[in-house]
Amino acid sequence: MTNVKKMNVNEEGLNRFFGPLEARIMNILWLSEGMSIKDVQSALNKESPISFNAVMTVMNRLLEKGHLNKNTSGKGRAKKTIFTPVQTKEQFLHAQTKAVTLGLIHEFGDLVVGHMIDALEDADAELIRKLSDKLNHLKDRVDP
Repeated sequence: MTNVKKMNVNEEGLNRFFGPLEARIMNILWLSEGMSIKDVQSALNKESPISFNAVMTVMNRLLEKGHLNKNTSGKGRAKKTIFTPVQTKEQFLHAQTKAVTLGLIHEFGDLVVGHMIDALEDADAELIRKLSDKLNHLKDRVDP
């Protein structure tokens, strides 16, 4: 697992953690059992035309960044290389949001906690209940 080194705060969804093409490729791979570069290019071509080389370059960068695994089998014309994500989408989002949250709390503690409390005004009841349960659990650990 690799944490994203740079987060795009002005973007939404996966585009906060990846470039637009990286995010599209990761989404395609998260929905598959593994795909070749050509398979990913074919899936992307259904949305808009894209070159094989562009897809290959981005997938190799995702591999270098630690987001993809690569498995090659066969030889010669029968050689096939399959790429799979290192983590599920859920595992990736959990790890990245945790890293961002802990980093912000470490660096800007009071401000971040204050903003999180303010954001609760717009939170749904289930999220508030989970937070309440967690706070009660933490309080029980501190005040036995």
